[in-house]
Amino acid sequence: MKKTALIIMLITIFVKISGFAREILLSFYYGASEISDAYFISITISGTVFSFIGVAISTSFIPMYSNISSQKNNTLADRFTSNVLNLILLLCLILVIIAVSFTDPLVRLFASGFKGETFELAVLFTRVAVLGIFFSGIMFLFNSYLQIKNNFVIPALMAIPQNIIIVLSIILSSKSNVIYLAIGTTLAVVIQVFLTIPFVKRRNFRYNFILDFRDGNIKKMIFLSLPIILGVSINEINVLVDRTIASQVAIGGVSALNYANRLILFIQGIFVMSIVTVMYPMISKMSSEGNLEGLKKSVSESINSVNLLVVPITVGFLMFSNQIISILFGRGAFNEEAIVLTSSALFFYSIGIVGIGLREVLSRVFYSLQDTKTPMINAAISLFINIILNLILSKYLGIGGLALATSVSAIIGVLLLFRSLKIKVVDIRLKGIGTTFIKVVIASVIMGIISKSIYANLLINHGLTVSLFSSVLVAIITYFVLIYFMKIDVFYTLIDSLKRKIFKRGNIS
Repeated sequence: MKKTALIIMLITIFVKISGFAREILLSFYYGASEISDAYFISITISGTVFSFIGVAISTSFIPMYSNISSQKNNTLADRFTSNVLNLILLLCLILVIIAVSFTDPLVRLFASGFKGETFELAVLFTRVAVLGIFFSGIMFLFNSYLQIKNNFVIPALMAIPQNIIIVLSIILSSKSNVIYLAIGTTLAVVIQVFLTIPFVKRRNFRYNFILDFRDGNIKKMIFLSLPIILGVSINEINVLVDRTIASQVAIGGVSALNYANRLILFIQGIFVMSIVTVMYPMISKMSSEGNLEGLKKSVSESINSVNLLVVPITVGFLMFSNQIISILFGRGAFNEEAIVLTSSALFFYSIGIVGIGLREVLSRVFYSLQDTKTPMINAAISLFINIILNLILSKYLGIGGLALATSVSAIIGVLLLFRSLKIKVVDIRLKGIGTTFIKVVIASVIMGIISKSIYANLLINHGLTVSLFSSVLVAIITYFVLIYFMKIDVFYTLIDSLKRKIFKRGNIS
């Protein structure tokens, strides 16, 4: 698992950098403005409308397919896949018709603060963006299918053509008509599907035109999916509340939250989802085979790996949020006011990065055990906490208060998931996880103090960019030296894995 996760992580770094370049380009041309607010709301709406299907596919399809394939045969498993695909297309058609028919009230629901041209633009963007739901459904299923077949590279690489098309649409929209922003987003998903189809065929998938609602496996998948869908609904209400309040707090508030959140998702995509993507099919198979010991070991390693990689980044974001936003976005239409708004959001989002990452890991553990109710209940509790804190903290901290509410609710939620996991899976090595976490926190804090001191001294004679990058480089070196001497097991395991891979290649050459 470690080697595959590392490969996916390296690919994801490249993909996420290209994706983040897209965000920087968007901020250059549109900043935190009415146009960017309208665009981000349209993406949020289309994502919310589809997310119920997407998350249900990615979490319930994999263990179901693994179970059918192990107990019966691949032919029946592929027939099940075709049935799921056709059901997805039918459901997507219904969702698109509803979204297009009721776009105005949807935009008012998601952004009650929008008025005049901003509202009309958001409606237009949304009507174009929701058309991509068809192809998003297909992509989720194809990606899950390829991951089951141990092909993690293609799903990871498919974001590259998507980013290229969106970048071109941003440039084209700035020179002609802003509608190309929404068109590019939809077209990008379409291209992804057509590029993925050949790789699915190479895995011997044979499509059948079958639509069988009475299939026992479909019924079981729907049964497993219902709590997931309810959980996703709860998460989307979180997004709805955040965006609605942000649209009322300040012009550009939605954009500021989005830019900061994209940076958090950038980190999550590289260091968390790379691990989760490889872990989930593996532990689903272990669960179907009754290999509980293997599942415990894989989960513990995944949690420790996430902590090892994400905790130091948390400290870095807390100490350099303003400088990071200034370097990444501070140009073009992205003025000083936008920098202040976005850096405030980033600072408070950073507090919950670890909680958000571990929530992804632990939720997949419950899904692999075919327990979808526990994460749903957890999401409901987190929603309640987030809404209460949103209403309170936004009055005192503005946009930053919305981000802090998200972080606090994520931390409480993940602590509750740990408690539930300990009850459901005895001896999940919580003591070892806790020891590793404490060591990582100590190393990260020392790293942060040293890097901040170096930054302050360098800034006297050098510019922002040189000072920040130099202090980050020193921070990375300091951190790895500290965790090496602290004898953190997961770090040594990673080093040993790299040594074996290099040694193996050396022998081949």
